[in-house]
Amino acid sequence: MKKWLLALSVCSFLLSSVASSAANKSTSKSNKTKAPGTSPTLVITDDDNTFHNSLSFYQAGGTVGTPTLTFVSDTATIAQGIGGGFFGLPRVNMLPDASAQCVYASDAGTTDSDIAAVSLSTHLLAGRFTGSATDIGDANGIGIVVSPNYVYAAYTGSNTIATFAVQSGCQLMFIDDVAAAGLNGGSVAGMALHGNLLVVAYGDGSIESFDVSNGSPSSNGDAQNSTGFTTSRNIFFPEGVDITQDGRWAIFGDSSIATNVEVSDISSGHLTPTKLFTISGHGVRVGPGVNSGSIRLSPDQTMIFMGNSDGGSVAAAFFDTRSGKVSGGCTSPPLAGFYNPWAFVGSVVTRDTTGTGGVLYVAEYGFAGSYIGILNIASDGSTCTLTESSASEVPASLSDGLLSIAVYPPRSF
Repeated sequence: MKKWLLALSVCSFLLSSVASSAANKSTSKSNKTKAPGTSPTLVITDDDNTFHNSLSFYQAGGTVGTPTLTFVSDTATIAQGIGGGFFGLPRVNMLPDASAQCVYASDAGTTDSDIAAVSLSTHLLAGRFTGSATDIGDANGIGIVVSPNYVYAAYTGSNTIATFAVQSGCQLMFIDDVAAAGLNGGSVAGMALHGNLLVVAYGDGSIESFDVSNGSPSSNGDAQNSTGFTTSRNIFFPEGVDITQDGRWAIFGDSSIATNVEVSDISSGHLTPTKLFTISGHGVRVGPGVNSGSIRLSPDQTMIFMGNSDGGSVAAAFFDTRSGKVSGGCTSPPLAGFYNPWAFVGSVVTRDTTGTGGVLYVAEYGFAGSYIGILNIASDGSTCTLTESSASEVPASLSDGLLSIAVYPPRSF
């Protein structure tokens, strides 16, 4: 699985092999800035520290034009991260609903590769939960998706997906795990859940979907190499995954030497061959940029945001939910501090839960310190701009290597 990563100029395998310096030990404390009767918008990071992992909470403020982001608290998971891994793998996640009470994050560096549960109201650690003795995530991290009744965790060391039942008080109960490996030997590099359909990208060029109607994932028998992988001489590898609100389209962001997305019609309940949209001649231009391993649909689904993992910028393309077509959009300049002191773009997520999202947060992985980038989104439906805010480059001082961020209240799908 790791051989193909070496073919890229800079890639996820490189990230998984990087060990960063230890972060300061963090402590849990409640959100004292929350006003009575309100739910502040919070940006939450899985700090992925290699010695003492933590979740950090930041409160969003200001306006769309002049956003602010202020550190509120951190919660120690009393475990270890790995400080790297796949760009598009969601290491921190919650139920995609404003009623969410818990946030879950992975500790891939611990011997038992656990999932930490933290209360959104108190920011207190509710517990750490492990899968089977053979579930290992220290290769490229542990991905997490959440439904009302289950949490699914993809372990990149053992190539397994574990199912946990959600219980009261953010508690989890391990049920079982299933094998999940790509056609070319890869592990889960990205995943998304819609209803009873779990879609994964293996990071080796192949993709697959699972039926979770009975709780545990059962393969739909649709494992296949993506169109980008088969037509590009094996240099495009689907990694990040997102699914439209109606469950019709699965969208993949490719880890590659360009900026590409691939779209599969999943209205039948299984994956169909992907359609490739790329900068390099197979479709419309959605760059420029280098690597698009992390992607995120805007709340109104009119735009796809892509982290140019190796280029230090963020791209946006327009998306038509009726046809599944992608059309050219815009790309930001390289964000401030790119490659000094931070070196890679991780996940991207919007602040608002309506429209285009208003503000875009960007995880910025640093070898000796990570940051949160902030961009203003402007779009008239046919043209767009992504402009870095003056409030950008918020130090994520507790993070060895920041790759995954989430926002509460979350997008509703």
